Amino acid sequence: MTKIGLAYVNGAVPGFEDFGNLPTDIVKENGLVNGNKASDELDALIIPGGTLIESNDIDMGLNKEIKKMARDGKPIIGICAGFQLLSNQIDIGRKSPVPIIKEGLGIIDVNFSPLITSDRVKAKVFKNSFLVENQNEDVDGFHTHTYGKVEGDAKPLFYSKVQRMNYGDTNEEGDYNIFSGACNDDGNVIGTMIHGILDENPILVENLKNQIDIKDMDEIYNRNLEVKKYLQSEVGINSGIKITENRKNDRPKYLMIGSNGSDSGKTFILTGLAGAIRKRGYKVALLKVGPDVRDIIPGLYLTKGKMEEFSSIKIGHLGWSDIESTIKKLNNSDYDIVLIEGVMSVFTGLLNEKVPFSAAEIAMSSKIPMILATGVNKGGIESAAVDIVAHTNMLNNLGVTVEAILLNKVYNENIFDTVVPYIKENTNVDNILKLPKLKSADMRGFIPEVEIRYELFTSHAMNLIEENLNIEEIIAMTSEVEFEKIYSFEEIKERVI
Repeated sequence: MTKIGLAYVNGAVPGFEDFGNLPTDIVKENGLVNGNKASDELDALIIPGGTLIESNDIDMGLNKEIKKMARDGKPIIGICAGFQLLSNQIDIGRKSPVPIIKEGLGIIDVNFSPLITSDRVKAKVFKNSFLVENQNEDVDGFHTHTYGKVEGDAKPLFYSKVQRMNYGDTNEEGDYNIFSGACNDDGNVIGTMIHGILDENPILVENLKNQIDIKDMDEIYNRNLEVKKYLQSEVGINSGIKITENRKNDRPKYLMIGSNGSDSGKTFILTGLAGAIRKRGYKVALLKVGPDVRDIIPGLYLTKGKMEEFSSIKIGHLGWSDIESTIKKLNNSDYDIVLIEGVMSVFTGLLNEKVPFSAAEIAMSSKIPMILATGVNKGGIESAAVDIVAHTNMLNNLGVTVEAILLNKVYNENIFDTVVPYIKENTNVDNILKLPKLKSADMRGFIPEVEIRYELFTSHAMNLIEENLNIEEIIAMTSEVEFEKIYSFEEIKERVI
């Protein structure tokens, strides 16, 4: 019986993609499969993306099994962080004046350093491994990573065409190519930064099937269903938080997490809500306004959800899928609740002549209800209250329903209690919520766009949300939506100015 392992370790996102529906067995940090060594039990291994490098010191029993399988010539496919694990070293010091070096396993002769990309991509193929035999066209997939600059002497497999790097466009043609895949000298150990590589390129799946001589695909798919059932039985990885019920909505219901600026905690709030709602048995879709889908990955770590082709909502030329087609696809899906993370302030880009170009316009287009969040850590609770009132009333002028206002990082409950009547008297919002300032002394690994440890970030987010918010009340704020229209620049100006 052919067995294909899927690494299930802290910091991994094994539900992020389907991996060609091939994994048949779960492999944990101890490197065992059904009580036996993975190198003895498995015919191939897939190592998913995530924050394996930030989340682990990679001193896992699984590492010995990876090295043994590599020496034995068995196929190993590492994707994103899985690729980093197989490399020589990784510099995770993106905002550090000096490199912060993490050692890899040294199986593929490349090094990594900071480079942000989050594009849907096509990638040129170099035929240095069994995996890409007969792949005569470019492969498809997507990037979403922070440490994606690959350099080294390993045999190349893929070069991805990207349109944006480090928050800026590459050039007008969008044809900047970056090294995005390589293999060891024998070609059996493959690393790539391209997510969806096995889901979107059937020839690669066929090559892997032939390489390990799969005879009965029905058996593989049936065992894969059991793997997915296992993934969906738990919130997060090794958390012990079981999903004990299955609750269904007739149609998906939507809620946006917007804010009055960056550093308000949108990602933290969305992550905690995603885990808390998934725990209650709902299938949760997570979307991001704009291109930086890295922000929703911590939530997907908890829900074991997929990064969908519509997970990034286009604003201007940035992103993957326009809001009209996104709503249509979601309304015909089996998702129960859709949480959407805004970008910067809800009004950032509102007066750009390209439409839509802001989170407010996305909400306007389909009457998506919103929780409007503000961080109180910069100007104080009083300033945040004044600012959030102005934002709320402008959203009301634009036809967006603010279901709740959330003051985040509250450091003084007496001041919060004092500003609540002011907010209620000056808006039409009754639900004024708060989250306290985190008391954790060590915040390293808490910044999604710099360095993040998923198991640490997500556990704090989910715990804080569940301890301070009524999740059933939040669920009641969601509503069914239909796409209506994209408002023109002139229509927006009439409402704003």
